Amino acid sequence: MYSKELNSIKKSNRLRTREIFDESLVDLASNDYLGLTTNKQLFEDAYKRVLKENYTGPKSSQLVNGYNSIHKEFEQMLCKANKFEAAITVGSGFLANLSMIEALVRKGDRLFIDSDYHASGILATKLLEKNQVILFDHNNIEDLKNKYKEFSGPKRNIIAIEGVYSMQGDLAKKEFFNFADEKNALLIVDEAHSSGVLGENLLGIFDYYKIKPKENHIKMGTLGKAYGSYGAYILASSHIIEYLQNRAKAIIYTTAPSLFDISLALQSLKYILANQKLIKSKISENLNIVKDILDINSNSLIIPIEINDNKKVVEIQEELKQKGFLVGAIRQPTVKSAIIRLIAKVDIDTKDLISVCKFLKEKR
Repeated sequence: MYSKELNSIKKSNRLRTREIFDESLVDLASNDYLGLTTNKQLFEDAYKRVLKENYTGPKSSQLVNGYNSIHKEFEQMLCKANKFEAAITVGSGFLANLSMIEALVRKGDRLFIDSDYHASGILATKLLEKNQVILFDHNNIEDLKNKYKEFSGPKRNIIAIEGVYSMQGDLAKKEFFNFADEKNALLIVDEAHSSGVLGENLLGIFDYYKIKPKENHIKMGTLGKAYGSYGAYILASSHIIEYLQNRAKAIIYTTAPSLFDISLALQSLKYILANQKLIKSKISENLNIVKDILDINSNSLIIPIEINDNKKVVEIQEELKQKGFLVGAIRQPTVKSAIIRLIAKVDIDTKDLISVCKFLKEKR
């Protein structure tokens, strides 16, 4: 039925497949930035916490009776650590972006969104009227200012950026925070790839720039990356969280997040806060290796290697697999041109990271 479309994808070397990789491969491809998915103690602690409840599954939406003390405990710890007023857990980062954009942008409002914002956010904009959505050039504050001047509306204006962009690994500029505050615009910050990695307390881009959360700030983070679990959260003022739980369809009409996933994220958060010095030291060590060998100066653990050839990135990935290493071979439409995506995870042995970096240096 879709053979013509599939053949077209195959011919362009863009066919995606699911594969159970050999567990002996050294993982330099996943978003498990801190290696917490292999921490069995966190898993056991999360399991024991769930067993303290009378039931082990959420049963229903949060607004019926799916909201559990585990959700509340995690939200409270998030608020305390990040200095936000209120939080709400969500089933996934995809649902969190869908929730925020669908619910917050009302009739007459304008959404200014980075052109490289996550696919979930871009998809959510399709639910809005076309004249409500303005894309600005990636991480380009001047383009945002120009488009804001031209298109901002008399009602609410909302800006959406990411803390760290998943393919480029670059950080959002601090000027976006300053501009949003100056214009009293709502600022949505997707911290999926920055939470747990950036900042003095490893809490993300707000922490990195030492920005005190304000009424117009909204922070979203996922649990399937540095936190080694699954799900997401939204942090904001109590006013906005109350609004979202009353208007966001992807919160109201979905089953509450898994008790175990949230319990595991809670244990991961405790671990990150208790081991900041050790984690930051390892992050710094790995990024110095990347800088010394590949001459890439990064503040995030996402290291993109431009190859610009769909066939070649797959070949490079396969060569590294034969050597015992797994990296990402990222092609269109995820990126504009093909890249090898190396993740300098903190649980990677130093000699392995050096070996892979030297190999990739020769392939550039």
